[in-house]
Amino acid sequence: MIVVVRPKHVKRLTPPATMRPMIALGIDPGTATCGFGVVALEDGRLRLVDAGCVRTEATETDAQRLRQIHEALTGLIEQHRPDRVGIERLFFQRNVQTAMTVGQARGIALLVAAQHGLRIDEPTPNEVKQAVCGNGAADKAQVATMVERLLGVSMADATDDATDALAIAIGCCYRAAAEPRVATA
Repeated sequence: MIVVVRPKHVKRLTPPATMRPMIALGIDPGTATCGFGVVALEDGRLRLVDAGCVRTEATETDAQRLRQIHEALTGLIEQHRPDRVGIERLFFQRNVQTAMTVGQARGIALLVAAQHGLRIDEPTPNEVKQAVCGNGAADKAQVATMVERLLGVSMADATDDATDALAIAIGCCYRAAAEPRVATA
């Protein structure tokens, strides 16, 4: 069973039909809880589109859980039609078992993005913190505060996974906004 959990204040928004903003889907991979955040960049402003977590049951097999993550991420991509996807790179894990399961979920996220022909960003946790906070050593509270400020929303009832995924999506938006300037310089 797939459970998608969204913070109470998050309402899925449809962009205006006149001009489509750049949309980024951020993914904080995990097998038990996979965070997602969708952010739009329009006229230099960031806007929260959707955020939450995909949760799978621990009683199910790894294969079933990974299939559910695949289905949920496919649904999010088909619903929001992002221009690019950010999937946090596994940087360091002390627990080998955790690293393995996160790596499996990350592989599913990469596969879904590739199946849809999307541009994929793979930032490390420090790169995400640097993009959002200006400090690669920022803690979770600092990241959450900056996500709230940049999107103009309260993340009080959001999980860390959803907040991290939004930070990843914000970094994708910044990266996309910088690309044309770099390419034409």
